Amino acid sequence: MRTTNHLLAATAGVAALALSACGVSNTTGGSGDGEEYPAGNVEMYVGASAGGSSDLISRAVSKGLSDELGASFPVINQEGANGALAANKVAKAKADGQTIAIQNASLFAITPLAVSEDEATDLADFDVVQGVSRDDYVMVTGPKSGFKTLDDIKAAKKKVTYGTTGVGTGAQLSCGLTYASADVEAEAVPFDGGAPALTAVLGNQVDTACIQVGEAIENIESGKLTPLSVFGPERVEYLPEVPTAKEQGLDVEVAQYRFMTVPKGTPDNVKDAIAEAMQATFKTEEYQAFNKQNSLTPMEISGDEVVTQLEEDKKRFADLVEQYGLDLGQG
Repeated sequence: MRTTNHLLAATAGVAALALSACGVSNTTGGSGDGEEYPAGNVEMYVGASAGGSSDLISRAVSKGLSDELGASFPVINQEGANGALAANKVAKAKADGQTIAIQNASLFAITPLAVSEDEATDLADFDVVQGVSRDDYVMVTGPKSGFKTLDDIKAAKKKVTYGTTGVGTGAQLSCGLTYASADVEAEAVPFDGGAPALTAVLGNQVDTACIQVGEAIENIESGKLTPLSVFGPERVEYLPEVPTAKEQGLDVEVAQYRFMTVPKGTPDNVKDAIAEAMQATFKTEEYQAFNKQNSLTPMEISGDEVVTQLEEDKKRFADLVEQYGLDLGQG
């Protein structure tokens, strides 16, 4: 009997080594029935259309998770309501790690300031597993506008129009706060994403637009767009010559950042498996090159740190919206 036990233990050890070599986790699944995680394909929702920053980031992480955990993590695009539709799919899913999503900070820290309480997505419905990256906003204008700096905006003698990537987004808040704190009459024109907002400012349909650096940088570098300001806590390494709003005398600090979420109550061992696989992905040359290609700043902090940042940002943004009397719900 002892010999049999030794043989079983040795066989189990060899199997575990084989799984480890293939990058497959033998972590127990969320149901507690001894199944490995992941138990088959993992649905990975993204609350935006294909080709945008959220989609590209989700696909890059999905590939890493597949490589590390030995299963498929298909990305499912469920666009609409600044990510709320996709978030709802995850919130209502079984808490076993088979349905996950990289979500945007704006959905939890800004969108609640633009919609009714019953429409707001509640962070309490999720467990935050791991931070991913930061995607900074830049205010841009076309050469025909005549604007070169925020001082030119402050001196404008007409109503200035600005495109945003939608209602309740960081793009809307960063532009809205800029104009409000500069005491400039302005009108928001919300678009359904960065691509149409970019097209509008390139076509002089709006005077300015606030969009993510990764979506604007090619046209900035080619001279088709003039960058007026970035809105992070410091200058963006991909646009080192562009000053922050704070450097230009305006108390505006807004950035988009993303993080992995699972349904509330997902077992710790499942969350740990996802976090460890993500951290391994972040260390690969392929993923680091992806960040640079898309002008992304790593924000690879723990889930608890993400939650703390979200809570601080939500309060800060609410105070600023009240201070300047912004109505985000009106676009």
